[in-house]
Amino acid sequence: MSFEGDLEDVAKGGNLFRGSSKRLTWLKTATVAVALSVTAAACGSSTSSSSSSGTSSGSSTTAATNQASAPGITATSILLGSHQPLTGPAAPGYSEIAPAAEAFFKWVNAHGGVHGRSITLNYQDDAYNPALTTQVVQKLVLQDNVFGIVGGLGTPTHQAVEPFLNTNKIPDLFVASGCDCWNNPSKYPYTYGFQPEYTIEGRIIGKILMATDPTAKVGVLYQNDDFGGGGLQGLQQVLPASMIVAKQPYDPTTLSNGLGTQVAALQAAGANVVVSFTIPAATALELLAEAQAGFHPTMYTSSVSADPVTLSGLVSNFSKGAVSGASAISGIYSLAYLPGFATPNDPWIQLFTKVHAQYDASEPMDGNMIFGMALAYATYQALNAAGQNPTRQSIIAALNSKGSSFTGPGLVPFGFSATNHLGYLGAQLTKITGTLAVPQGPIYVSNATGPVTTASSVETPPPAALAG
Repeated sequence: MSFEGDLEDVAKGGNLFRGSSKRLTWLKTATVAVALSVTAAACGSSTSSSSSSGTSSGSSTTAATNQASAPGITATSILLGSHQPLTGPAAPGYSEIAPAAEAFFKWVNAHGGVHGRSITLNYQDDAYNPALTTQVVQKLVLQDNVFGIVGGLGTPTHQAVEPFLNTNKIPDLFVASGCDCWNNPSKYPYTYGFQPEYTIEGRIIGKILMATDPTAKVGVLYQNDDFGGGGLQGLQQVLPASMIVAKQPYDPTTLSNGLGTQVAALQAAGANVVVSFTIPAATALELLAEAQAGFHPTMYTSSVSADPVTLSGLVSNFSKGAVSGASAISGIYSLAYLPGFATPNDPWIQLFTKVHAQYDASEPMDGNMIFGMALAYATYQALNAAGQNPTRQSIIAALNSKGSSFTGPGLVPFGFSATNHLGYLGAQLTKITGTLAVPQGPIYVSNATGPVTTASSVETPPPAALAG
């Protein structure tokens, strides 16, 4: 069984899930995507339509008391920007995040907005290409005059713009990446993380392995940047060197070559557990290479790469149906810091499902949707805390003084303070069973350097203003 002839599809950068998880189609090739992205940046076009500007009568303030207090802030509106991989190697799954966030902002607008203002999200395609990230973010800031950047996705991509945003004192909120590089308030005071740091995830997986399988022979597959390197570093902080029998990096720009070489090296080293710090397309290619080699290790992944709906579809598509996606992903262990569809009675899952049905029905209902809406809710909290007439500095002050007390769908707390810009401080183990990631065991928390400990969930229900 061979899939080499089909791996060119990976390089095309198509989003497998535009429209519906049951209707899988390819988008543009990476070459076309890059060309169009450059053209869009030059022409000033947006990939996002404007949100509703309606304000409910129940809003605590009115337009008459609001002022145009900062770039991107008028008496009635807030303009935010983001860079997203709508095409390119990270598009499968991740291209759903910005539409989900935009859908939640539309829901917020229909329920009174933020201090009577509606939110518009202008998100641009960077094709997971740092050079394009620089172009689109500079356009968003210098031409479109966004108030701030929210949820910029990707470690290598966002690293390309973090200095620019901080030099220009632009709020750089809730980066969609777990790199520890977002937690550097002395150098980058305007940047804040969102998801758990990859080093924390690595330490949590290491703690679980030490408790459940201390004689395991562990192989590590990791992306060759601060994403994969951070996860590997955290794992190595907990596991003795003798447990890690092989470490194999991969380059996300060459995924069309497949991951057969890396998987073969892990198998040859005798690994019976593989820990993967991989984007979803790479996770799927890893599973296909393992199937082709007859290699069946116990598999752990970072929280970013094991959404069951996304992975199952990728495996089936990349193999053109030769491998069952549902079978290939069964039993994978991963981490989660937000509730999932395995807990359908969770009030946040119920709210997100309603928002999806009203504003995001053309996209799949999966973990990427949950991520996008949770990120949008964190933004909603930050904007509320920034005051009646927010400034770029007031939202930073609010995050530094109040951010650690933000509550919502998170199972664990945020780590925000004046000296700490960590996002969520931990996660819970999950196991893929059918189409669900089912929670397993306790919730784990840590900080940038401290030990991994167990904790109770801090999740709180949606506020009444948004629940209806």
